[in-house]
Amino acid sequence: MIKYQVYNQKGLAVKERELSDQVFGVKLNADLMHQAVVAQQANARKVIAHTKDRSEVAGSGKKPWKQKGTGRARVGSVRSPIWRSGGVTFGPTNNRNFSKDLNKKMKQKAMLMALSARVAEKNLIIIDKWTDLENKTKAFNKILTTFEKEVIKDSTKRDWLIINPSEEALSRSARNLPYVKVIKLDNINLVDLVQYRHILVTDEIVDRLHSKYIK
Repeated sequence: MIKYQVYNQKGLAVKERELSDQVFGVKLNADLMHQAVVAQQANARKVIAHTKDRSEVAGSGKKPWKQKGTGRARVGSVRSPIWRSGGVTFGPTNNRNFSKDLNKKMKQKAMLMALSARVAEKNLIIIDKWTDLENKTKAFNKILTTFEKEVIKDSTKRDWLIINPSEEALSRSARNLPYVKVIKLDNINLVDLVQYRHILVTDEIVDRLHSKYIK
């Protein structure tokens, strides 16, 4: 078990709680982390680029001129790739598949590694609960600034991932801050955990992570 501080909204330590080694103490495997991040990004990739081959280009199928006797090169179709406005040879098409397979255990372990790394760096902040959120961005930004100065002692890189229990007021208070992303626990993913340096969760979220990943 890992002993970890729990804070209130003013950045003051209110209690100490235990974090399970099975969730927050997993040893880092850089190769697995890289593989899992690449797989998630590849699976989210949209195939946009598409060129038309000679069968898709608009144009008549009639032979432009007869095969012999004109003195010109023989041509079978105006849709030929060597003609202007003809089809494209070996161009990108939208039937490409960039998806990568990764089994469930590998994905889960990579997630736990990311959470464990944030705990080891002391960049996971646990707050006891959210109170008196009045949909005020200025007030919410003040809370984050307090954590950066008093708890993390690092305000050089402002990026926060907030795992939201369910309060709509929290989402409304944070949505105008460009360096803050609020997600629900069901939408937690590896890329966000790696991308955002500081992660803010409630005591309730930690309990739910324990129940979700501890077998």
